[in-house]
Amino acid sequence: MEQLLDGFATALTPTHLLMAAIGVLLGTAIGVLPGIGPAMAVALLLPVTYGMEPTGAFIMFAGIYYGGMFGGSTTSILLNTPGESAAVVTAFEGNPMARQGRGAQALAAAAIGHFTGGIIGTILIVLLAPFVAKHAVDIGAPDLFAIMVLAFIAVTSVLGASRIRGVASLLIGLTIGLVGLDEMTGQQRLTFGSLHLADGIDVIIVAVALFAVGEALWVAAHLRRKPFVPIPVGRPWLAKADLKRTWKPWLRGPVIGFPFGAIPAGGAEIPTFLSYVTEKRLSKHKDEFGKGAIEGVAGPESTASASAAGTLVTMLTLGLPTTATAAVMLAAFQTYGIQPGPLLFQRESGLVWALIASLFIGLTLLLVLNLPLAPLWAKLLRIPRPYLYAGILFFASVGAYAVNADIFDLLLMFVIGLLGFGMRRYGLPVLPAIIGVILGPAAEQQMRRSLQLSDGSLTGLVNSPMAIVVYVVILLIVFFPLIKKFLPKPTPPAAPVEEREKVDA
Repeated sequence: MEQLLDGFATALTPTHLLMAAIGVLLGTAIGVLPGIGPAMAVALLLPVTYGMEPTGAFIMFAGIYYGGMFGGSTTSILLNTPGESAAVVTAFEGNPMARQGRGAQALAAAAIGHFTGGIIGTILIVLLAPFVAKHAVDIGAPDLFAIMVLAFIAVTSVLGASRIRGVASLLIGLTIGLVGLDEMTGQQRLTFGSLHLADGIDVIIVAVALFAVGEALWVAAHLRRKPFVPIPVGRPWLAKADLKRTWKPWLRGPVIGFPFGAIPAGGAEIPTFLSYVTEKRLSKHKDEFGKGAIEGVAGPESTASASAAGTLVTMLTLGLPTTATAAVMLAAFQTYGIQPGPLLFQRESGLVWALIASLFIGLTLLLVLNLPLAPLWAKLLRIPRPYLYAGILFFASVGAYAVNADIFDLLLMFVIGLLGFGMRRYGLPVLPAIIGVILGPAAEQQMRRSLQLSDGSLTGLVNSPMAIVVYVVILLIVFFPLIKKFLPKPTPPAAPVEEREKVDA
């Protein structure tokens, strides 16, 4: 506690407060642009900080990290265009809410969820960093593969009109994820001899194409059939009924997000999907999911923010980056001649505790700045659709080009956008495809690693207690509809005697 208080003393100096505010604002502004997430923001700003002292630079980076995640959820909700992969799930319920005139409520639920998950996650950094770091090392390749299979099965079983369409969408994503060089053998897969495809297709390009371009084409196809009606902004604050439905998802989010952030299992993508599945299972308003359920915004946003905190635990205590942003921050540490790891808390305790204290400050600034701006952001929806979607395509193109500064990526984005349009046309959910692209390559790598360790024996995939537990959960999810048919159905309560007499009469 003494070291944390010393960290607050350092972080609350005017210079460092300014760094935190700049980081939060830059992160939010850059996160709002489709395709430019917090990792790219930190990478772009890394050269700018060379002349700064390390503490100020890392306080700014932390602000960019959280601000970028929140900015990504803003475009997910308002424009159905995730600013980064952790915000993909938010689009699924947030955008329908915005279309119903509840964009401000969705943004408020996201902002408070982001704040709650981040604060709880940061408290857990202070309390559990050594414990989490110790046990994260013990999670092996079979466990990680099982967790990823769980994510595949869970999302295809709860999304879309049928499981077949969910699986079809997942297979599309897994196929896109296969494009590029095989990491183990160096063989080209689905590249058709193109050097541009040898490095694979960036997940941000796929996400922006399927969501933004696919949505823009779908709207354009129906634009003449339906006259433009401005979507009302709605009230800027959450009603009592909204708070009643969101406070539990806000608190459940860190339970799912923080442990996943601390292990190298794909960053915030898996826990946000699992959070969405959990909220749908537990909700009393299941019929609203897919049409604008506020729990589907609150839970994943809180989870994503707590996952970011878990990521910092592993990066600081083990020197192990579990996300792209953590990898860039690790490079920034090394630029200053600092090596994250078990000895970091001893050698650079002042910097580490100032960074942790700045997380509390940055999250508070994020809430204070963005909660009043929710109605302002929601007014984007009052722009006539031709202009709005033209702007979306412009910023999507800028974001796609910025990934590798390659014109080929723009062409690829529009081709995959046509695929997204076709998926909407035939009722295939987009989310399983995104999961396939994000987690497919990682799942393949963990599976092959597990098989290598067991000399090709399939028992290598189930040789740990954690993997066995996860596979049991998967079997329950897959066969639950079948099991449900054999369960005794609850008998309806008998009608009162007076009512039965009236019916007889």
